[in-house]
Amino acid sequence: MKQRVISGVIIAALIVGAGVLGGYALAALIMVCSMIGFQELARATGVLEPLQKVNPLTGFALIMAAASYIGLMVMQARWGADPKQLVFSSDFFTMMIIVVAFLGFMTIYVLTFPRFRSEQVMAAFFSFIYAPVLMGFVYRTRTLPYGIFMYALIFVCSSVCDTCALAAGMAFGKHKMAPVLSPKKTIEGAVGGLIGSAVCSVIVAYLVKLAEPDADFRIQFLIIGICGALISMIGDLAASAIKRNHNIKDYGDLIPGHGGIMDRFDSIIFTAPLIYILGVFLLGTASF
Repeated sequence: MKQRVISGVIIAALIVGAGVLGGYALAALIMVCSMIGFQELARATGVLEPLQKVNPLTGFALIMAAASYIGLMVMQARWGADPKQLVFSSDFFTMMIIVVAFLGFMTIYVLTFPRFRSEQVMAAFFSFIYAPVLMGFVYRTRTLPYGIFMYALIFVCSSVCDTCALAAGMAFGKHKMAPVLSPKKTIEGAVGGLIGSAVCSVIVAYLVKLAEPDADFRIQFLIIGICGALISMIGDLAASAIKRNHNIKDYGDLIPGHGGIMDRFDSIIFTAPLIYILGVFLLGTASF
């Protein structure tokens, strides 16, 4: 427990510090985390052998992950003053990265045949989308208008939701939410997490109003808080389902008391893209 608390404090300090700094510091931190997360997923799903560090599939994926974050930083430097153009150009760039990654994986599959099975190639592509691409939305959300507040919502809808769900589940939990997948999670806990996320999201909206008196996003942030909390629970359970399918306890041991990157950031990976999408549309940043 002591290790878990110390690790949690260090992680929280990094999240807050990188979020305040934004820009290259945040992009670099998320890029490294996404690469480690990809490696953890690749090992869990059989793309990598247990003691293997890299192979052509994972090596290519890591190069593409680095390219994706460098590209996003270039987009930010070029279009940072024009939010709509930044959203458009970053969306197009992300789509391009996904397509090129798929074509690259299939090229490696063909040129090295029969070294890799089709299941490994599909798992590599899945892991690339799951970690580097989706985690990139943490950085992308920070580049939106009111970015520091939108960034905060990612963690309100994941960490705050999880904490409130745990407290409500311990106090009132009776009905199992996913008895086979996660026996300790209850419907009452989920409701508590949802309420906690919604309340804290509205509080963040009031902080926005203090900083920008003309900005009133209480309804928008309430919607984001509710939707973000729901998807964060799915993210948590999805990561657990993959571990159960592959008979592993943790994705890694990088973070003492927590496991790997994928163990600690499972819900954030789902929450960040949804908050980005809702932020683009609800805060009027959409370019079409």
